[in-house]
Order: sequence, then C-alpha cells, then structure tokens
Amino acid sequence: MNNLRLEVENEIAVLTISRPGALNALNSETLDELNVCLAEIEARDDVKVVILTGGPDKKDNPYKSFVAGADIAEMVNFTAAEARAFGMKAAEPFFKLMNMRQVTIAAVNGFALGGGCEIAMACDIRIAADNAVFGQPETGLGIIPGFGGTQRLARLVGMGRAKEMIFTCDNIDANEAYRIGLANKVVAKEELMETAKAMAKKIISKGSYAVSIAKAAINNGYDMDIKNAVEMEANLFGITCSTHDKQEGMSAFLERRAAELTDF
Repeated sequence: MNNLRLEVENEIAVLTISRPGALNALNSETLDELNVCLAEIEARDDVKVVILTGGPDKKDNPYKSFVAGADIAEMVNFTAAEARAFGMKAAEPFFKLMNMRQVTIAAVNGFALGGGCEIAMACDIRIAADNAVFGQPETGLGIIPGFGGTQRLARLVGMGRAKEMIFTCDNIDANEAYRIGLANKVVAKEELMETAKAMAKKIISKGSYAVSIAKAAINNGYDMDIKNAVEMEANLFGITCSTHDKQEGMSAFLERRAAELTDF
C-alpha cells in the first residue's frame, strides 16, 4: 500500500491515511487501497475495532490534516462520467466503514474538509482533536459533495445545519462539531489516539457479536418506519439469544462474576 499504513494490536486496527505533502487528500489510488484494506480487515476475527486517522504532513507540522478532501489535482479535468465514477469509487470503502462488522472510529487530527469530512461521517464514531476543522467546501468550487456529504451530514446534524454548511462552505471547529452532533467527543490533540484506543478497548470488552448486530440494527432500521424497525430488532434480538455470549453474559451477571465473552 502506497498511501495507507495498517497496524493491528490487541484487536484494534489503526488505519492511517498517509499522503505527505498532499494533506492526505483522497485520490483514486488511495480509495482503491482503502477498499482492499477494509475488505481484508473485515475478514479478520482478530480485529474488533478500526481506528481511522490521518498521517503526518511534514516534520514541522505533523498533524495538520486528517484528510483535507478529495484530490482536486485529479478532479480538475473530470468529465461528468468520470466524476460520477469517482464518487462511486469512494462509495465502496465508505460503505465498508459504515457497514463492516467491526466498529469504526474516526480519530480526526486536523482538517477534515470535503472528502475528509465525508469519510469521517462514514465511520460509526468521530473523536476530534481540539485542532480539528470540519467543512464541506464543494459549492465554492462549483460542485457539490460527491462522497455522500449531502446525505450523511443531514442525517447526523439535521437538514438545516447541513444546508448551512454546504451552501456557505463555512468551516466549523471541533467544539462546534461536537455541539451540533457531528463529533462524539473533543479531546486535546495529544490525547486523541489514547482516547480512541481507550474507547476501542471498552467496546472490545463487550460482546463483539452483539455489538456487530446492534450496529446492523441501527444502520438498517434508521430509514425504516418504526413498526418494521422494531420487528427487525426483535428478530435480531432473538438471534443474539442463541449465542454463547448471551448464555455466558447472563450467567455471569446472575453469578456476580466477570463474563468471558468470546463470540464475534
């Protein structure tokens, strides 16, 4: 992989987007690498949580950017058909982040603009360093968000806030992102990875199969009517009650001991 780094330890995969000098902008090669890498991670039983972050830009400003956006140098001469294909290329790894059985956490350590904001929104949880900046600047370039921004942003922060950010191209800082629900947590930049890994460890301590089923229930039920969504939840609840972890977790609770949860 030319533009990604992957480290796996203690059931946590840290996936770093690394394009020094390009502020980690997403080009076609990076999107293809992401798609392949995430497919490989999803197949691994030894990974329960994925932390996505941005690599250093340069020595004197090592954490300037999470992902600064899509690569405009690649996009500038796109035809309509090429632009559509680029958007669909991004959709594949972004949907993997959203739907893979592992929990995905974006550790946002700088600029998350355009495609950077969009890839963070594809993750289950977003933890922002206090130097993080979020924005969707596309209409200022005569285009619209093409990696899911018009859809995921409205679902996270509401239609009015999403329209304001996309129509004005105004960036927001980490605290404002937290206030409107775009970020789950804001921490000092020096504590970002420590915080993300601590959350990952807490998630790993729970029933991993149950967490993956809960993720699927939330994702799939979000756009259903409530009656069908609750029925779907009941079906999935029934499935979890057939597992080793259910028996072990409930027995441990009744016996007042720590549970040993092993299912994925």
